[in-house]
Amino acid sequence: MTEGFPLRGKWNSDFFCNHQPIVTELGCGKGEYTIGLAETMPVKNYIGIDIKGARMWRGLKTAHEAGFRHVAFIRSHIELIEYFFGPCEIDEIWITFPDPQPKASKARKRLTSPLFLERYRHVLKEEHIIHLKTDDKGLFEYTMEVIATGNHQLLYHTTDLYQAGLKDAAAEIQTYYEKIWLEQGKPISYLRFRL
Repeated sequence: MTEGFPLRGKWNSDFFCNHQPIVTELGCGKGEYTIGLAETMPVKNYIGIDIKGARMWRGLKTAHEAGFRHVAFIRSHIELIEYFFGPCEIDEIWITFPDPQPKASKARKRLTSPLFLERYRHVLKEEHIIHLKTDDKGLFEYTMEVIATGNHQLLYHTTDLYQAGLKDAAAEIQTYYEKIWLEQGKPISYLRFRL
C-alpha cells in the first residue's frame, strides 16, 4: 500500500510534532485505556482506534479538556490499520478487552488472529510490543496458541494479573468494565509479545 490517509507515515512530524514513540489502542471504546496511558506516560504519543464514534467521543472530549496534544483518535475498522499507518510507524499496540469472537467460525475476526497479526507486522517497528488484556479465558488461550504456532516471542503472561504483582500500566490502568469484573471476582489475563 503506497497511498492512504494523509497522515500515514507522518504522524510524528505532521500531527504530534515530536519524535515520541507511537502507541495504539485497538478497539478503544470510550478511550479509557488510551487516556490512562497518556496520563501515566506522557513521553509517548497515543492513538485510540474504534469503529464506534459515539463511544470514542468520550475519550476525545477527555483528551481535549485535559489539553493532551499527545493523544488522537481514529474512527475506523481495525482491518484498515495499514491505510492509516506507514511501515515501522507504531511502537506498541494495546488490545484491551476486545470482543473474543468465541465461535470457531469467527476466529479470523479475533484481533490476535494470524490475519490481524500480519496486518500489524507491516506497521510495527522492529522492537515493538503487543499487549493483550482480557477477561476471556478462551481468547487468552487462543492467543497463546497463535504465539506458539507463529514462533512469536512471548515476553510475559499471567492468567491472574492482579495476583501476579506486576507494577506497570497493565495493572495500574483499569477500565469501567474491568472494575466491575474485578468486583465480581473474575480474573484478568494479560500477556505481551513480539512478532
